[in-house]
Amino acid sequence: MSASIDLTTAIRSIPDYPKPGIIFRDITTLLGNAVAFRQAVDELVAPYKALGIDKVAGIEARGFILGGALAHQLGAGFVPIRKKGKLPHQTVRMAYSLEYGTDEMEIHVDALKPGEKVILTDDLIATGGTAEGAVKLIRQLGAEIVSACFVIDLPEIGGRKKLEALGVEVRTLVEFAGH
Repeated sequence: MSASIDLTTAIRSIPDYPKPGIIFRDITTLLGNAVAFRQAVDELVAPYKALGIDKVAGIEARGFILGGALAHQLGAGFVPIRKKGKLPHQTVRMAYSLEYGTDEMEIHVDALKPGEKVILTDDLIATGGTAEGAVKLIRQLGAEIVSACFVIDLPEIGGRKKLEALGVEVRTLVEFAGH
């Protein structure tokens, strides 16, 4: 294996997007860098390899990319958590908080079985509203959340603490200050 790289250097920072004062952390550059992408996936799955993970749940949309790769490495199934109205079969739905308002996400009613061990993933944790909604959906179906893992944490915004207050272990690879 080659030497590890600093993953922060593989993440593009875009100032004033989507609005002035926000620095958007774009992982598409990490995903497009084969070495960085492989390293991120390897680092995210390492603690869970021997835990018998049944499913990886990914939050739309970048969580699908990471979640598929994590599920493959763990020999687990993948479960998409999508915005309202995007899944074709019977679903359960949960409202979640956005910075300005609320939205709803869904999971297929038969996507998880009671007692299954699940890892939740997305690219970034900021306010934690979306991840909190996903945790509640997974638990509503009776599955056990082993951990929530993200490439990026924005610790000043408090999302990690919100998930930890729900009893969810949170794993991140890099942190950025601010928004």
